[in-house]
Amino acid sequence: MRVLIVDDHTLVRAGLTRLLQGFAGVDVVAEASSADEALQQYKQTLPDLVLMDLSLPGRSGLDALDMIKALGNKSTVVMMSMHDDADHVRDALDRGASGFIVKDAAPMELELALRAAYNGQLFLSPQISGKLMGNLLSRDKPSGVAALPPRQRQILRLIGQGLSNKEIAADLEISVKTVETHRARMMEALGCRRANDLLVLAVRLGEKLQ
Repeated sequence: MRVLIVDDHTLVRAGLTRLLQGFAGVDVVAEASSADEALQQYKQTLPDLVLMDLSLPGRSGLDALDMIKALGNKSTVVMMSMHDDADHVRDALDRGASGFIVKDAAPMELELALRAAYNGQLFLSPQISGKLMGNLLSRDKPSGVAALPPRQRQILRLIGQGLSNKEIAADLEISVKTVETHRARMMEALGCRRANDLLVLAVRLGEKLQ
């Protein structure tokens, strides 16, 4: 398993590299400290898996996830963060992440996450999956537009501004296909049978989607 590590802290990258090199069959082929560098290193090394920090200077790890997915390769990306915020986790999974772990996870948990993602399985740190399940079972779950992931709310706002799928993709630096997928999911979640229904809703909500 060839891995690209993305984190803006040099010591964290060094520690992760040393840790991962100790896992059987794992080889760290490159490191990056920003979203742009991650994309560059990804293109140069074509790793099997990307281990990426959520918080990066400038563009976030989620933006880097979008850029990597937009390349169209069968990329496996595991996100990591100091926090277990459910919205960020859902957003990462919605964008195509194969796993999400907290940075204070035990080494064994990290190895399990990488191997699970590499084998096509979804892995979440136990505290994250517990929080997501708690939200799922909550009686006060948000509904309608409020229940949409941040990325879909962002796309809905741009739809309301009259942008086409191609323009939205260019603005957010994601693929047109990704925009189309988000649009289809929003229509299903919001009960919109026609594309025009979604547009009318987006225009009506306007700045409330910020």
